[in-house]
Amino acid sequence: MGLELVIFIAAILFGIFLYWRESNGNGLYRFVNKMVNSKALQMKPENKKGFVYKQAFLPRLVFVATVFLLIGLIFQFLTPFKIFGSYNGISAFASIVFGTLIGTYLANFVLKSGKVIEEKSDSLGDIMEDAVEKGKDFIEDLKAKDTDTIEENEAIEEPPKPQEKSARERLKDKGLL
Repeated sequence: MGLELVIFIAAILFGIFLYWRESNGNGLYRFVNKMVNSKALQMKPENKKGFVYKQAFLPRLVFVATVFLLIGLIFQFLTPFKIFGSYNGISAFASIVFGTLIGTYLANFVLKSGKVIEEKSDSLGDIMEDAVEKGKDFIEDLKAKDTDTIEENEAIEEPPKPQEKSARERLKDKGLL
């Protein structure tokens, strides 16, 4: 279990590296696209799509699984290591495929959030200043309302009324008691 965890974490880091590398340039994908497709179907020069960069889940899964399957088969037949000969090898294969996929999505999140922060960084300071000013105004309004209510409470206080007859005495005067 310890080795699988190390493989999984290394695969996540590899997925981050793969996504970042492909976000900077997609030369290999362009080359394959040029070799496979006709001139009319080839991708446009402004298209940044790659094997994992800007791909949907299924093409990304197929690419990653195929690459690691080919690497596994090379190791299986050219070295004394029998990767697919035991449960541990298949489990490590699954860990490395899904770790790489998780790494690509994690890198996607980091790159997108970095771009959003860069775009909003100019207005972020203005937004914070506006929020601070609104907060100060709100606090000043609360203080003003508190002093107004205290003054109103003092103004509302009336001088004590002269002693009136009690309810019992009024009923006696009316003859009801």
